[in-house]
Amino acid sequence: MSVFQTYLQLGFLHICTPRAADHLTFLLALCAPYVLADWRRVLALVTSFTVGHSLTLALATLGLVAFKPTLIEALIPVTIIITALVNLRGAGSASARPTLRPTPVLAAAPNALALGFGLIHGLGFSNYLRALLGPSSRPVQELLAFNVGVELGQVLVVGAILLLGALLLRGFGVLRRDWLLTTSGAALGIAALLLVQLLWP
Repeated sequence: MSVFQTYLQLGFLHICTPRAADHLTFLLALCAPYVLADWRRVLALVTSFTVGHSLTLALATLGLVAFKPTLIEALIPVTIIITALVNLRGAGSASARPTLRPTPVLAAAPNALALGFGLIHGLGFSNYLRALLGPSSRPVQELLAFNVGVELGQVLVVGAILLLGALLLRGFGVLRRDWLLTTSGAALGIAALLLVQLLWP
Protein backbone atom coordinates (compact mmCIF):
# COMPACT_ATOMS: atom_id res chain seq x y z
CA MET A 1 0.00 0.00 0.00
CA SER A 2 0.99 3.62 -0.47
CA VAL A 3 1.80 5.85 2.50
CA PHE A 4 -1.56 7.57 2.10
CA GLN A 5 -3.46 4.28 2.10
CA THR A 6 -1.52 3.03 5.11
CA TYR A 7 -2.34 6.05 7.27
CA LEU A 8 -5.90 6.14 5.95
CA GLN A 9 -6.34 2.60 7.24
CA LEU A 10 -4.65 3.45 10.55
CA GLY A 11 -7.01 6.40 11.06
CA PHE A 12 -10.05 4.28 10.25
CA LEU A 13 -8.99 1.45 12.55
CA HIS A 14 -8.16 3.93 15.32
CA ILE A 15 -11.90 4.67 15.48
CA CYS A 16 -13.40 1.29 14.55
CA THR A 17 -11.85 -0.75 17.34
CA PRO A 18 -12.86 -1.56 20.94
CA ARG A 19 -9.67 0.23 22.04
CA ALA A 20 -11.32 3.49 20.95
CA ALA A 21 -14.04 3.10 23.59
CA ASP A 22 -13.76 6.75 24.63
CA HIS A 23 -14.28 8.16 21.13
CA LEU A 24 -16.98 5.62 20.29
CA THR A 25 -18.83 6.48 23.49
CA PHE A 26 -18.62 10.17 22.68
CA LEU A 27 -20.15 9.57 19.25
CA LEU A 28 -22.95 7.58 20.92
CA ALA A 29 -23.70 10.44 23.30
CA LEU A 30 -23.43 13.00 20.51
CA CYS A 31 -25.99 11.25 18.30
CA ALA A 32 -28.35 9.99 21.03
CA PRO A 33 -30.90 12.84 20.77
CA TYR A 34 -31.36 12.37 17.02
CA VAL A 35 -33.22 9.96 14.74
CA LEU A 36 -32.58 8.99 11.14
CA ALA A 37 -34.83 11.79 9.86
CA ASP A 38 -32.49 14.28 11.57
CA TRP A 39 -29.56 13.26 9.38
CA ARG A 40 -28.92 16.86 8.26
CA ARG A 41 -28.55 17.98 11.86
CA VAL A 42 -26.33 15.00 12.63
CA LEU A 43 -24.17 15.81 9.60
CA ALA A 44 -23.80 19.41 10.79
CA LEU A 45 -23.00 18.17 14.29
CA VAL A 46 -20.34 15.69 13.17
CA THR A 47 -18.87 18.27 10.77
CA SER A 48 -18.52 20.72 13.66
CA PHE A 49 -16.75 18.04 15.67
CA THR A 50 -14.54 17.32 12.64
CA VAL A 51 -13.51 20.96 12.27
CA GLY A 52 -12.49 21.09 15.92
CA HIS A 53 -10.49 17.89 16.09
CA SER A 54 -8.89 18.42 12.67
CA LEU A 55 -7.48 21.75 13.84
CA THR A 56 -5.89 20.49 17.03
CA LEU A 57 -4.83 17.21 15.42
CA ALA A 58 -2.84 19.17 12.84
CA LEU A 59 -1.38 21.67 15.30
CA ALA A 60 -0.34 19.03 17.83
CA THR A 61 1.01 16.54 15.29
CA LEU A 62 3.09 19.26 13.61
CA GLY A 63 4.46 20.31 16.99
CA LEU A 64 2.83 23.76 17.00
CA VAL A 65 1.03 23.27 20.33
CA ALA A 66 2.13 21.46 23.47
CA PHE A 67 -0.05 19.81 26.11
CA LYS A 68 0.00 17.24 28.87
CA PRO A 69 -1.25 13.88 27.51
CA THR A 70 -2.58 12.86 30.93
CA LEU A 71 -4.74 15.99 31.07
CA ILE A 72 -6.24 15.32 27.63
CA GLU A 73 -6.89 11.67 28.52
CA ALA A 74 -8.88 12.86 31.53
CA LEU A 75 -10.73 15.60 29.65
CA ILE A 76 -12.06 13.23 26.96
CA PRO A 77 -14.31 11.31 29.41
CA VAL A 78 -15.37 14.67 30.83
CA THR A 79 -16.63 15.73 27.38
CA ILE A 80 -18.68 12.53 27.24
CA ILE A 81 -20.12 13.11 30.70
CA ILE A 82 -21.15 16.68 29.85
CA THR A 83 -22.72 15.61 26.55
CA ALA A 84 -24.65 12.80 28.23
CA LEU A 85 -25.87 15.10 31.01
CA VAL A 86 -27.09 17.65 28.45
CA ASN A 87 -28.99 14.82 26.72
CA LEU A 88 -30.55 13.62 29.96
CA ARG A 89 -31.62 17.15 30.85
CA GLY A 90 -33.48 17.41 27.55
CA ALA A 91 -34.98 13.92 27.69
CA GLY A 92 -38.34 15.26 28.83
CA SER A 93 -38.89 17.00 25.49
CA ALA A 94 -37.50 14.18 23.34
CA SER A 95 -40.95 12.98 22.31
CA ALA A 96 -42.59 16.38 22.14
CA ARG A 97 -43.99 17.76 18.92
CA PRO A 98 -41.65 20.00 16.91
CA THR A 99 -42.07 23.73 17.37
CA LEU A 100 -43.46 25.97 14.65
CA ARG A 101 -40.08 27.69 14.42
CA PRO A 102 -37.49 24.89 14.24
CA THR A 103 -33.96 25.61 15.36
CA PRO A 104 -31.41 26.28 12.60
CA VAL A 105 -29.31 23.36 11.37
CA LEU A 106 -25.94 25.14 11.25
CA ALA A 107 -26.16 27.92 13.85
CA ALA A 108 -27.18 25.59 16.68
CA ALA A 109 -25.82 25.34 20.22
CA PRO A 110 -25.04 21.58 19.97
CA ASN A 111 -22.74 22.32 17.01
CA ALA A 112 -20.76 24.82 19.09
CA LEU A 113 -20.46 22.25 21.86
CA ALA A 114 -19.27 19.60 19.38
CA LEU A 115 -16.74 22.04 17.93
CA GLY A 116 -15.28 22.79 21.34
CA PHE A 117 -15.12 19.16 22.37
CA GLY A 118 -13.58 18.31 19.01
CA LEU A 119 -10.59 20.46 19.94
CA ILE A 120 -9.97 18.19 22.93
CA HIS A 121 -10.48 14.94 21.03
CA GLY A 122 -8.10 16.09 18.29
CA LEU A 123 -5.33 16.31 20.86
CA GLY A 124 -6.17 12.76 21.88
CA PHE A 125 -5.89 11.57 18.28
CA SER A 126 -2.52 13.33 17.97
CA ASN A 127 -1.02 11.25 20.79
CA TYR A 128 -1.56 8.10 18.76
CA LEU A 129 -0.42 9.61 15.47
CA ARG A 130 2.75 11.14 16.89
CA ALA A 131 3.61 7.81 18.50
CA LEU A 132 3.48 6.23 15.03
CA LEU A 133 5.52 8.94 13.32
CA GLY A 134 8.13 9.75 15.93
CA PRO A 135 8.80 13.06 17.71
CA SER A 136 10.82 14.68 14.90
CA SER A 137 8.44 13.95 12.03
CA ARG A 138 6.42 16.76 10.39
CA PRO A 139 4.18 14.87 7.95
CA VAL A 140 1.51 16.49 5.85
CA GLN A 141 0.40 13.56 3.70
CA GLU A 142 0.28 11.21 6.67
CA LEU A 143 -1.69 13.74 8.71
CA LEU A 144 -4.24 14.22 5.94
CA ALA A 145 -4.63 10.49 5.34
CA PHE A 146 -5.02 9.71 9.03
CA ASN A 147 -7.62 12.45 9.43
CA VAL A 148 -9.63 11.19 6.46
CA GLY A 149 -9.49 7.67 7.90
CA VAL A 150 -10.77 8.91 11.26
CA GLU A 151 -13.65 10.68 9.51
CA LEU A 152 -14.60 7.59 7.53
CA GLY A 153 -14.66 5.62 10.75
CA GLN A 154 -16.80 8.24 12.45
CA VAL A 155 -19.29 8.32 9.57
CA LEU A 156 -19.60 4.54 9.75
CA VAL A 157 -20.17 4.59 13.52
CA VAL A 158 -22.68 7.44 13.39
CA GLY A 159 -24.57 5.75 10.56
CA ALA A 160 -24.75 2.52 12.55
CA ILE A 161 -26.09 4.37 15.62
CA LEU A 162 -28.80 6.11 13.59
CA LEU A 163 -29.81 2.89 11.85
CA LEU A 164 -29.97 1.00 15.14
CA GLY A 165 -32.09 3.78 16.59
CA ALA A 166 -34.43 3.67 13.57
CA LEU A 167 -34.78 -0.11 13.91
CA LEU A 168 -35.69 0.08 17.58
CA LEU A 169 -37.95 3.12 17.29
CA ARG A 170 -39.84 2.10 14.17
CA GLY A 171 -39.54 -1.66 14.20
CA PHE A 172 -39.94 -2.41 17.90
CA GLY A 173 -41.90 0.62 19.05
CA VAL A 174 -39.30 1.89 21.49
CA LEU A 175 -40.11 5.41 22.66
CA ARG A 176 -37.69 8.12 21.60
CA ARG A 177 -37.36 9.28 25.20
CA ASP A 178 -36.42 5.75 26.32
CA TRP A 179 -33.84 5.46 23.55
CA LEU A 180 -32.30 8.77 24.61
CA LEU A 181 -32.28 7.85 28.30
CA THR A 182 -30.75 4.43 27.65
CA THR A 183 -28.01 5.52 25.27
CA SER A 184 -27.09 8.64 27.22
CA GLY A 185 -27.14 6.73 30.50
CA ALA A 186 -24.87 4.06 29.05
CA ALA A 187 -22.48 6.71 27.71
CA LEU A 188 -22.46 8.45 31.09
CA GLY A 189 -21.66 5.21 32.91
CA ILE A 190 -18.86 4.24 30.53
CA ALA A 191 -17.32 7.71 30.69
CA ALA A 192 -17.45 7.76 34.48
CA LEU A 193 -15.72 4.38 34.59
CA LEU A 194 -13.02 5.57 32.15
CA LEU A 195 -12.43 8.68 34.23
CA VAL A 196 -12.15 6.71 37.46
CA GLN A 197 -9.65 4.33 35.85
CA LEU A 198 -7.53 7.29 34.71
CA LEU A 199 -7.60 9.12 38.03
CA TRP A 200 -7.14 6.01 40.19
CA PRO A 201 -5.30 3.43 38.06
